[in-house]
Amino acid sequence: MRPTCVVFDCDGVLVDAVSSWRTLHDHFGTDNAVNLQRFIRGEIDDVEFMASDIALWKGVQDPIHKDDLFRAFAGCTLMKGARELVEDLRAAGVFVAIVSAGVDLFVGSIAAMLKVDDWIANGFVFDDDGWLTDAGVCRLHASGKGEVIERLLSMNGLEPAGVVSVGDSEMDLSMHIEGSRFIGFSPTRPSSIEAFAAAEVPVVDGRDLNALRPFLGL
Repeated sequence: MRPTCVVFDCDGVLVDAVSSWRTLHDHFGTDNAVNLQRFIRGEIDDVEFMASDIALWKGVQDPIHKDDLFRAFAGCTLMKGARELVEDLRAAGVFVAIVSAGVDLFVGSIAAMLKVDDWIANGFVFDDDGWLTDAGVCRLHASGKGEVIERLLSMNGLEPAGVVSVGDSEMDLSMHIEGSRFIGFSPTRPSSIEAFAAAEVPVVDGRDLNALRPFLGL
């Protein structure tokens, strides 16, 4: 059955990169793997995690301008099939949204490129001259995407039964609101693979979003 709404995670799904936050760590030569595991275990929240990322980057380069961050994302590419799949969904009248805990500067550019109907992501605070401050902006919790999707449906008069969400990590299982469907896409972390198996959701392996077409009535 073709859905009325498809909600994509961005990093690792629409974009062939593990994380837009990880992309910035690669750019600055930093590693926040320890705090990532603490975050996944729920020992620190989204705001604390973002602040720890920024502190690491500023330990390498301070100050950091918004333009520096844009340049860091220059090499990122769309996942194979992303543009065609979104075009075909929208041509079929399907509402397409991105719900991401990634970086808004990056996610916004992907949303504009793919011409999706709506999007939301976390991000940064800059001063009036475009310099990065020490705090992040938390618009959604990585493990609380379901609340955002429910608001999205309410705003657009859509029903959960017509929704398919697509994510690549255990955090994305929060997108699986009651009555909807969820598809795991190419999980890479063992914990994500185990979580998808435990949740008994369909999983598409490989790095080509065209593999989702049979699940989306295309």
